[in-house]
Amino acid sequence: MRILFFIFIIFSAQSAFALEVISYQPPFQTDKKPTKIQYTLLTSATKPWKVCAVYPHLKDSYWLSINYGMVEQAKKLGITLKVFEAGGYSNLEKQQSQLRACRRWGADAIILGTVDAHAYNGKLSALIGNIPVFLMTNDIDFTDPDIRKHIKAKVGVDWYEMGKAAGTYLAKQHPKGSGKVRIAWLPGPQLRGGTKPVTKGFKAAIANSDVEIVTTLWDDNSKELQRNLLQQLFSDYKNIDYIVGGAVAAEVAISELRTNHITNMKIISTYLSHGVYRGLRRHKILFAPTDNMVEQARLSIDQTVRYLEKKPMELDIAPLITDLTPQHLPAAAIRNSLSPAGFRPSFYVNNHHISR
Repeated sequence: MRILFFIFIIFSAQSAFALEVISYQPPFQTDKKPTKIQYTLLTSATKPWKVCAVYPHLKDSYWLSINYGMVEQAKKLGITLKVFEAGGYSNLEKQQSQLRACRRWGADAIILGTVDAHAYNGKLSALIGNIPVFLMTNDIDFTDPDIRKHIKAKVGVDWYEMGKAAGTYLAKQHPKGSGKVRIAWLPGPQLRGGTKPVTKGFKAAIANSDVEIVTTLWDDNSKELQRNLLQQLFSDYKNIDYIVGGAVAAEVAISELRTNHITNMKIISTYLSHGVYRGLRRHKILFAPTDNMVEQARLSIDQTVRYLEKKPMELDIAPLITDLTPQHLPAAAIRNSLSPAGFRPSFYVNNHHISR
């Protein structure tokens, strides 16, 4: 209860000061360079714009926290927001039908968290007509002409850097020559989401250390599937030093290690969730980076409204990544990352009112 109370308290106030964010130039390019800038969010909109938000899922608290930040910012600005979630990264057809539903609804703009970076190549025009699209969190193939026609702006960190952050932490703990440590790598779904760049970043960071990946286990970010992977891991390997993976894997690992009376494996997460936050506070998880999901969502709504109202805007931005450990849990980072403990998924905002 104390932890939940602490979470509630740190969410109770929102800063009125400018945010420090990353702006990428040139936007959307593979060779883009990051620059820190000061960013001030809008406090109102000129009309109740109809914005449709399409998420890959709401299975974990990462996207739940995005949902929170988005509906709160929509409520504050007085725009109308309709939210869809596809139910998982394998549900491409469902997400495509949701984009069509946004078009039928008469959306002025769509905020899209893709289930697959390449699935919309040559297809966006047929799905949404001429509606402007604002990319959020998950990447898309900007080399496709049809995609470039529709994507007006983007909010989201480079997931390579999230993987790199976790790998850098481990590499510092186990530098070359300090003695080999064995890692089980559970990044999430193999072909979708940000797992490919996360894996590349992690491997790059541990390349010159004594950290060794001895097995990689892939599956979607559901607790049941990740629990199955962990049970398979415990059956096949007896001498793993670290379980490193996505937040769902890290959360489930805490209970599975306890259930199986395993005390010699440590846990690291590649991103933050409520369960990972509790694990950090209880010293059950040693490290997690956060890409400040609530802040991301607010930025995405702000970016969309700025475009619709023809106001100055940054085209390609991201929150700063914050490294978290049991000894370093800054309140601002938690407030900008996680939804309050009592928040439930919300799917509609209208006239400054949130509906579930």
